[in-house]
Amino acid sequence: MQRTGHLPGTPFEGRMQLSAQPQPEGLRDTLLLEPLENELEPYRQLTFRLPLNGQTQWVSLSKALLETHDVQRLIVLLLFGVLGTLLLGVVGLNRWLTRRLWAPFEQTLHQLRGYDVRQHQVLQLPATHIEEFAQLNHTLTHLSERVAADYVLLKEFTENAAHETRTPLAIMQAKLEQLLQLPDLPAPAGPLVGDLYAAVQRLARLHQGLTLLSKIENQQFAAAQPVPLAELLREKLAQLEEFIQQKELQLDVQLNAAPLLMLHPALADSLLSNLLHNAIRHNLPGGLLRVQLRATELVITNAGPALAAQQKPAQFFERFRKQNAASDSPGLGLSIVQSIAAFYGFTVTYDYAPDPARHTLRVRFVSAAPRP
Repeated sequence: MQRTGHLPGTPFEGRMQLSAQPQPEGLRDTLLLEPLENELEPYRQLTFRLPLNGQTQWVSLSKALLETHDVQRLIVLLLFGVLGTLLLGVVGLNRWLTRRLWAPFEQTLHQLRGYDVRQHQVLQLPATHIEEFAQLNHTLTHLSERVAADYVLLKEFTENAAHETRTPLAIMQAKLEQLLQLPDLPAPAGPLVGDLYAAVQRLARLHQGLTLLSKIENQQFAAAQPVPLAELLREKLAQLEEFIQQKELQLDVQLNAAPLLMLHPALADSLLSNLLHNAIRHNLPGGLLRVQLRATELVITNAGPALAAQQKPAQFFERFRKQNAASDSPGLGLSIVQSIAAFYGFTVTYDYAPDPARHTLRVRFVSAAPRP
């Protein structure tokens, strides 16, 4: 204006207004109507006086502040977007590298979880280029080889010991029976021979129980066939009828189902025999003996002595654990029951209810096939 005396057409980016009416001069922030959006938007406005064509005009120059806020918001969004993308990229890269680096270790753990020394197999661990994991796999492979070899030696020793001790025990038992039948056996020797015979019988039962447990753990009962459990229960109860009558037990048999389970006949017989012998041996004279067979479980309940406060029912599944330490039982019956149940995937629980004392053993038929 000082140079030409005329206002330029577009002096700057913004809005310019001329007014002949006096306006407050100076720089200020205000709200002006935006015609396109029909909304009030913030503006920064500069107003000054200017002589134009012989008249005094007030010129108002307005610059929208919204664009500045938009730019700031856009910069902040871009900054957060870049930082977020960078962070996600770092996290993703770290996860990918972690999976790639730790993949051999995860494979080793998977092999260890599925390792069973009873299958007589050595660990087959994958090769890896990571030196630390390669050393770990090499050490574990050698360890599994030693464990498998030791297990084979222990298994052979157990089998040999069971085989070699069976014959001497049978000979001792037979000779003692002959001694007890001698008519001219001295009277003082009778009780001694009787005690010795009882000890030999107890040793024979212990030998038989431990041998059975060893065979179950070594999976020497792989062959299975359909076993009618209800029929086998009737047979075992008939065999034990004399013992039940001697104790005058109140027998309650409820065979509500006749499940057909795939079991080894010897293990099925041992399972029921141990359960019934346990319920009869530890029962009270004239006590209750209830046998319930359902499609999914076998429940045997018997009366018996009360458990002490420190005794827990689950403890009697341990080997050689007996409620009465003076009992001539070897304390392997429930251990055999639990081993057979575990072999076939069954679940065995021992429940005790006081007043009156009731002992309940429950076998749930979760699975009907032996482990491979």
